[in-house]
Amino acid sequence: MVEIVCKRIYSDVNEDDGLRILVDRLWPRVFSKEKAKLDYWLKEIAPSNELRKSFHGGEYQFESFKEKYLEELKRGLQKETLNHLFEIVSNQEGRVTLLFGAKDEENNQAVVLKELLEAN
Repeated sequence: MVEIVCKRIYSDVNEDDGLRILVDRLWPRVFSKEKAKLDYWLKEIAPSNELRKSFHGGEYQFESFKEKYLEELKRGLQKETLNHLFEIVSNQEGRVTLLFGAKDEENNQAVVLKELLEAN
């Protein structure tokens, strides 16, 4: 069985993180790829720049952001990358850690993706 967790990329890497997947479009500032110890960087699955900027700028509350992001995940490269994520997770045992850069640990795209993965 797979356990999916969300974690800030800036948090310490732990042995029990399991498979580490960054789900941000932008690389985290002042953070080396070596230090990140990623298994995957699925930047195409992240919210569009327009949606990301609107959410972080306070234009949308989390529920509106989530609704718009779920709509984005139904199209194009985001949909293809979401399917790839489902494939990765379905072939995994143990823990999968979805990594994000946002300061808000409860309201971000990794949380939305976790919910989607757990629902399937």
